[in-house]
Amino acid sequence: MSRQTFDFVVGLVELHLRRKATNWRQPLEPRIRLAIALWWFASTCKYRCVSSMFGVGISTVCIVVQEVSAVLKMALRRFVSMPSGARLQETIDGFAERGYPMCAGAIDGTHIPIIAPRNDPNSYYNRKGRHSVVLQAVVDHNCCFTDLYVGWPGRTHDARILANSPIFIKAEQDGYLFPREASRTVGDVEIPVHIIGDPAYPLRKWLMKGFTNHHALDQQQRKFNYRLSSPRMVVENAFGRFKGRWRCLSKRLDVATASVSDVVLACCVLHNICELNKEKFLLEWNIEQVIRPAPDHNVAPPGVSWGMVAEESGRTLQQVHGSGVGCCALVQELGFLQSCPA
Repeated sequence: MSRQTFDFVVGLVELHLRRKATNWRQPLEPRIRLAIALWWFASTCKYRCVSSMFGVGISTVCIVVQEVSAVLKMALRRFVSMPSGARLQETIDGFAERGYPMCAGAIDGTHIPIIAPRNDPNSYYNRKGRHSVVLQAVVDHNCCFTDLYVGWPGRTHDARILANSPIFIKAEQDGYLFPREASRTVGDVEIPVHIIGDPAYPLRKWLMKGFTNHHALDQQQRKFNYRLSSPRMVVENAFGRFKGRWRCLSKRLDVATASVSDVVLACCVLHNICELNKEKFLLEWNIEQVIRPAPDHNVAPPGVSWGMVAEESGRTLQQVHGSGVGCCALVQELGFLQSCPA
């Protein structure tokens, strides 16, 4: 995250994060509160590590993360919305360049690891052997989220999550997710603007998926599946960039189950802000599992794992953070850190 984007986010949350000074203490400035939350979002550090870095209490880090998440969630409608008007046509053209016409989004789900909840933990135990909640997202051609639905237990099937989501209810009212005026007619067949998904989702007028039973497909059907798979990969790329930047989502979230949705949605807002501002993304960040680098590695994977590298190698943060890309390097450059893991 660049300094310009950081300043933009500060302006977005400053009014809600500012606290009054009292005779007992001076409150943390909104910029520092945001920096603490960004470091926690973008790294795999625990609360204790972050509190040591910024010179605040562990409970303060917990509270700040919750407050910043809640404030960023308030900006959800501003940065996450289905395309319409000129933006809808731009999205359709973007998917057409990928070889698939009349498409305005790709839908899929991803698992967010969580602490096993006390109530009905088995429902959250997914096929990957972890407790999680599911984030269902629709993504445009620029890897930006346009619709989000999060909170269902990890054991739930994608089709069931979709059937209970607002986007499904809206589309099933008249069979159209986007304005009917944008539809095209080929012969006697009306082709509405629609989204695309994998075979786990139901086939609808507004939701297209590929042919199943791959061993029995003819050449034309295989060609259609090929044309569909290329634009659908945009949602996989978006999830990779999403978890690559905000590494707290790649490990078990150390927050209460009721607060998981706020943290995830806050990271989604930050993801869209970064994508809209064309923030740099390194390919080595795009990994599914958190990998702790060996002491002799010179490059840290996710923009904010430099403190972890310093802890293992015995070097200072300044010696290992390299070129300075990523949220944590920015936070250090702004001078918010009080100490670093030795």
